Amino acid sequence: MSIHAVKREQANLAWDNSIPPVLTISSGSTVHFSCLDASNGQLNPTSTNASIAALKLELCDQVNGPVYVEGAAPGDTLQVDVLDVKTADWGWTALIPGFGLMTDEFPEPAIKIWDLTEQTVNSVGEVEKYAYLNKDRRIRVPLRPFAGEMGVARGERGAWSTIPPYVTGGNLDTKHLTKGATLYLPVEVDGALFAIGDGHAAQGDGEVCGTAIETPMEVTVRLTVRKDKPYTKTPHFRTVTPQTNAEEYYCTTGIDTDIREATRSAVRNMIAYLAAEHGLDQVEAYMLCSVAGDLKMHEVVDMPNYVIGMMIPKSVLGGI
Repeated sequence: MSIHAVKREQANLAWDNSIPPVLTISSGSTVHFSCLDASNGQLNPTSTNASIAALKLELCDQVNGPVYVEGAAPGDTLQVDVLDVKTADWGWTALIPGFGLMTDEFPEPAIKIWDLTEQTVNSVGEVEKYAYLNKDRRIRVPLRPFAGEMGVARGERGAWSTIPPYVTGGNLDTKHLTKGATLYLPVEVDGALFAIGDGHAAQGDGEVCGTAIETPMEVTVRLTVRKDKPYTKTPHFRTVTPQTNAEEYYCTTGIDTDIREATRSAVRNMIAYLAAEHGLDQVEAYMLCSVAGDLKMHEVVDMPNYVIGMMIPKSVLGGI
């Protein structure tokens, strides 16, 4: 399949199924996206705390696209294989007044500019990149870049903000969607209308202060229409987690304004997956979620919705 490209300026500030696609591709095609950071270019390596105070939030969290995938129809699933993610040589993390989990305790604007050029070679010859929070104290963060925003257009008419996540994806801010991961999104409109953005060099589960190490990024994905995953009602994904001896996981998500309901949805969606793909009955699947599944708070700050994940190790499922 040919490789297509979407430029930095081909971006929007809403999920809206009336926005014309910037590109039309066949299922299985590869697309390279060049994306600005989440500030939409408002911040740069010389930015200061005053830059955060002057930040125009209405211009943030743009997404590049949309891309029309031929053959995608409501009820289908769009498979997004993350083939490559590259960051710029700098990034930023900020405390933005009124934004984040503990904004009441951290009301003042602040910014940290990161140098993303540090790297080392591990014992097996692999290059590992990292960034120092405090070089004098040797406090450093391993870089595992991913796109915070990946989604398809909602079926409902109108312009929907890119700030929160939805059942169709969006601002998932899920750190496990790195190179090698596969994301599955439920399609609600013809062509799916996929878009992507919000480059992150590193982030913890939850993104509690409201920003990760934000950075411009170059990301390449393969987009494939799936007709055989009707149980995909929220974002699902496969990922390899390096912190756990490269264990591969399958994850379902729950997305809701109520954290309990988001959690229940994540488990419910895993039960549906285990029944459809592994032949378990409802009781067996529910028990497996309890004894082998890990619940994760992937995203807790982009209100009004939470993203809760239920992750099952592939090894538990017989390696299938």
